[in-house]
Amino acid sequence: MATVMAATAAERAVLEEEFRWLLHDEVHAVLKQLQDILKEASLRFTLPGSGTEGPAKQENFILGSCGTDQVKGVLTLQGDALSQADVNLKMPRNNQLLHFAFREDKQWKLQQIQDARNHVSQAIYLLTSRDQSYQFKTGAEVLKLMDAVMLQLTRARNRLTTPATLTLPEIAASGLTRMFAPALPSDLLVNVYINLNKLCLTVYQLHALQPNSTKVRRDPCPAHCPPDGFVLHSPGAMLDPLTAYSEWGSQRLEVSHVHKVECVIPWLNDALVYFTVSLQLCQQLKDKISVFSSYWSYRPF
Repeated sequence: MATVMAATAAERAVLEEEFRWLLHDEVHAVLKQLQDILKEASLRFTLPGSGTEGPAKQENFILGSCGTDQVKGVLTLQGDALSQADVNLKMPRNNQLLHFAFREDKQWKLQQIQDARNHVSQAIYLLTSRDQSYQFKTGAEVLKLMDAVMLQLTRARNRLTTPATLTLPEIAASGLTRMFAPALPSDLLVNVYINLNKLCLTVYQLHALQPNSTKVRRDPCPAHCPPDGFVLHSPGAMLDPLTAYSEWGSQRLEVSHVHKVECVIPWLNDALVYFTVSLQLCQQLKDKISVFSSYWSYRPF
């Protein structure tokens, strides 16, 4: 019995020493690694006038799609804003070519990028609040910090991977529709959003239904939606009279054609990779802490 007790006491002493090393050394090493990774991620979200770096550089991206050549154009991204959009649309019915671009005095803020950047900044703040001189006393304290950091990183990633779902009336009322010169025809709607590492532009063409039309509003079926199916409205989607453009009066409107084009933003892909690596590091540290916690919870001393 004495031998068993001695072995158990020795085993506990070793575990306590390993756990102390984990709290005092390895945790801070992981926090430093996370800070370095997330600072790299934050550099991808450059903003105008940040520090001494001056305005964020403008990047031009050519819109394209393997499924249609109805829409072509170039989007100019500057930090978290679209500073220019130059779009050509070939109308399906008569092949008429329409050209529209942002007014020179206008920019369109991409809220998804802005929100993702803010969540990264919050994660960095949480990590730097526990500098090298800070002594973690319990595993629960580390787990709480990792949970808070992971929450911010998950929110940052979700803002880029899950675009906001806008109804057609919300798109119609969006300020984006009024950013162009010449003004968009009243039978066109435009939406811009981030989906993963892509900047997407969608153009909806509308037509008025006959007053005696018996068509009913049709919503997309989630089971058959593409990955961005809750963002992209299909032909046949309708605007009710009370939510339609004022130019159309009380007429019901229906989407007749949908054109979606996109361009890859390389630094968004970098940011998503940094988020994934950081989340994995957080989870690995949580797992190590949990091993000690479970041992002391279930093994009698």
